Amino acid sequence: MSSGWSWYVIVLTLANILGCLWLLWWTRRPRGDGKPEGETTGHVWDVDLVEGNNPMPRWWINLFYATIVFSLGYLVYYPGLGAFAGTGRWTSQREHAAAVEAAEAQLEPVLARFRAHPVADLARDPEAVALGRSVFANTCSTCHGSDGRGARGFPNLVDADWQWGGDPETVLAAVMDGRQAAMPPFAPVIGEDGVKATTEYVRSLSGLLGDGALIAKGSEHFRTICAACHGLDGRGNTLLGAPNLTDGTWLYGGDRATIAETIAGGRSGQMPAHAALIGPDRARLAAAWVLSQQPAER
Repeated sequence: MSSGWSWYVIVLTLANILGCLWLLWWTRRPRGDGKPEGETTGHVWDVDLVEGNNPMPRWWINLFYATIVFSLGYLVYYPGLGAFAGTGRWTSQREHAAAVEAAEAQLEPVLARFRAHPVADLARDPEAVALGRSVFANTCSTCHGSDGRGARGFPNLVDADWQWGGDPETVLAAVMDGRQAAMPPFAPVIGEDGVKATTEYVRSLSGLLGDGALIAKGSEHFRTICAACHGLDGRGNTLLGAPNLTDGTWLYGGDRATIAETIAGGRSGQMPAHAALIGPDRARLAAAWVLSQQPAER
């Protein structure tokens, strides 16, 4: 906060407090145009409702004075006057850090029980899976959904189709370190006709019907450009994060328009690293829950 804004807040805050103080002082005296206390002011409503010339009760006035004194003391101890930090040096960040530390200390015995077990074993432990479900719901469900089935651009985690590999250590690495998937745009390389032909060929890899002539032409583009990542057979490469194009599973959609959009403009998918956010213990539990959701025949 700049010094100008800081002084603006300070002046505005103190002016309001002083305004309240003046208002209390002004209203403490009886009114009534000089008429003695206890008499009426002459104002009458509804025939028998009259305004008395009486001051406000002393206890009521003193209570308001006490609130003003309290507010001034509060602003001296706590931050509230612009950039002034307060004599107590209280901050919401420090309060939050203390609460987190207390919560972590309470959870430490629970997390420690699973620390020495491999992720694969945790995926078969009902208690670990239940805790992992909570971690997933709090951290991962925003993108992958509460059931882990994902959405357009966010992988389904329960279908046994893995872009980077589905073994326990690889899944844990994805949670801890994140992933960066990048497919460059190819429209400048193969042109509009090349995009159309390659789209037909990519669809054919998963058994979808298309124009035979375009499929043949698209196969040439695929072998010279796309096979470097996806392989000559289109089955992908988990080391590069290149998806399998033959299994009918589509991250962004398998219709012609979406596939053509992917080939022409490329894709850039990113999963942020969660190691610093949730720590290794929770990451292992989240990975265990994901692995526990895999089909039994996998």
